[in-house]
Amino acid sequence: MFKILVSSCLLGYPVRYDASSQSLQDNTLQYWRQKNWVLPLCPEVSGGLPTPRPSAEITDGKVLSKQGDDFTSAFELGAKKALAACLQHDIKFALLKESSPSCGSNLIYDGSHTGKKIVGQGLTASLLQQSGIQVFSETQLPALITAMAASR
Repeated sequence: MFKILVSSCLLGYPVRYDASSQSLQDNTLQYWRQKNWVLPLCPEVSGGLPTPRPSAEITDGKVLSKQGDDFTSAFELGAKKALAACLQHDIKFALLKESSPSCGSNLIYDGSHTGKKIVGQGLTASLLQQSGIQVFSETQLPALITAMAASR
């Protein structure tokens, strides 16, 4: 059966650091859900972090809260669990939340906790991409649809 990994927050689950979601309203995504093609996953929750939790950003290769709490190991564990889920379900595509220190595929926050974004990838997006899984953000949904259609 065909599956795609999708950030849980994009599906309306309140799993973000502030216990909110970033629900993506899209007919194609709804169709995939109806077909049971979607595997929801939040790497941060899978890595053992609570909801809500302090916001975190990547700084010098570590995932740190504004207060300096080091969440790197939880983010790394979540990335490994995301990869394991992809391998278990033969998933070739992931739709992940942009800017997240886990899921950002093109942009992440710069580590200053001031809202400034830079080009970069979150830990999960990076690990999945290094493992051959095509990673897309919610802003790249048309490109994901095209890539999935071409692979079928």
